[in-house]
Amino acid sequence: MTTTLPSTTPPPTTSHAPSHPHPPAPSPEANPQDPWSTVTASVAEDLAVSPAVDSAVDPAEAEQARHAQRDLLRLATAGSVDDGKSTLIGRLLYDTKSVLADQLSAVERATAARGGGAGDLAPDLALLTDGLRAEREQGITIDVAYRYFSTATRAYVLADTPGHVQYTRNMVTGASTAELAIVLVDARKGVLEQTRRHATVTALLGVPHVVLAVNKMDLVDFDQTRFAAIAQEFADHASGLGIDDVQAVPVSALDGDNVVERSARTPWYDGPTLLEHLEQVPVQRDVHAEAFRFPVQYVIRPRTSEHPDYRGYAGRVAAGTVRVGDELAVLPSGRRSTVVGIDTFDGPLELAHAPQSVTLRLADDVDVSRGDVLAPADQAVTTGLDLTGTVCWLAERPSVLGARLLVRIGTRTVRALLREVDAILDVDTLGVHTLASVDTAHVLDAVDTSPTVPRTLGLNAIGRVQVRLAEPVVLDDYARHRRTGGFLLVDPVDGATLAAGMVGPTLLDALVPTSTDDEAGDWLAGAGI
Repeated sequence: MTTTLPSTTPPPTTSHAPSHPHPPAPSPEANPQDPWSTVTASVAEDLAVSPAVDSAVDPAEAEQARHAQRDLLRLATAGSVDDGKSTLIGRLLYDTKSVLADQLSAVERATAARGGGAGDLAPDLALLTDGLRAEREQGITIDVAYRYFSTATRAYVLADTPGHVQYTRNMVTGASTAELAIVLVDARKGVLEQTRRHATVTALLGVPHVVLAVNKMDLVDFDQTRFAAIAQEFADHASGLGIDDVQAVPVSALDGDNVVERSARTPWYDGPTLLEHLEQVPVQRDVHAEAFRFPVQYVIRPRTSEHPDYRGYAGRVAAGTVRVGDELAVLPSGRRSTVVGIDTFDGPLELAHAPQSVTLRLADDVDVSRGDVLAPADQAVTTGLDLTGTVCWLAERPSVLGARLLVRIGTRTVRALLREVDAILDVDTLGVHTLASVDTAHVLDAVDTSPTVPRTLGLNAIGRVQVRLAEPVVLDDYARHRRTGGFLLVDPVDGATLAAGMVGPTLLDALVPTSTDDEAGDWLAGAGI
């Protein structure tokens, strides 16, 4: 495990168009269940391969092309309430000159109003992200706030997630596609239960990089010993979660120490500032190198005089690349065909890659519908009716064994039944409490015969579930395919999202069970689940 602790050393002073006619492909679909989808849609074109810029190009266009080719890093912040997450994000936006003049003026007015009309108060940078009136009045973050900023080398999409324990579910949403998590700790309070919970969620979601930002160092006189103790305690907890990359940084978000500019008040710290680390951390996941996955969003059949026989399959490339001539399998049916065209709004392509939105044309008139997944024909892909996964329960009402659900996975929605909750994670001890298996197969076609065994998940609980599906689906392991390995459990009556989950082995499977059966029941009762 790589963990940076404080040091006593002072800091050193041509594409070929197919002949087949093609109508414009639809714009990328914004999935309401995926808050990052609109972000991905906006940068999809930026991440596409761009032609070389020659010397005759207008300088403004050259700058735009350079801007488009910058790396994109998705971040999420997490921490206990009042640790200063919103202030830290506001400081990043302010010091990177990513705040518009009218936004800053509005914040200054709001700050003055809060201070009883005093106009000489420094702007409250937390107001740049606390957008809801309830948040501003209470001084907390409730919803997930998304902000965007950039530097000369990298563009950033940042999610400010809530700190209150009752809003842990929102943190799951914000961190679901993050590549780096900034976990904040108040230097006065140290590592708290909610800090451990957020670290656990970060590990469950497979976020590869973590920054421990020890905030409010100004309130402990920038005490090196205090910082070292907090960093070590968090490192020990992260090690048990399998988090391999942790960078600890002492900061004061209020004053800006070690956020963008290096602080003179921490001569004992020779590590990078927060922004310096964000600039150099590698983007570990290369979705281009993963096996190709293409969840179908729409089947396009214009049936116009211009395109009487056109049939295309529109969607976003979730992972990997596809070329004209590739043989693909339509899953879960297993039917095969060859790609004869890749159409986009800007014209045909010979090759498409994640996260581009395209329309694929196949050589054969095979049965393809929304929710199907196109994948390489020469690679084994798991499909089935039995889904085993780890979920974070997001609803206030608890889970019920035998309950009828909807499972949304990729672009497919299928009817399902919750058969088992066979393990629950104790976030404090990292123990996994396994539960006796309960066979609910007999209620698959029954009505109002749900078992009464108290194997339930409450709000914010993390556990492993067994779900029986009415139709087969692609079951990619989340650890290898984040885009297609995640799923939602939805109430079929009111459409409420009950849980967010990950297919396949996760952190729960790696941890050693600490109790079973009756012991687990006692623990569940004590935990209020």
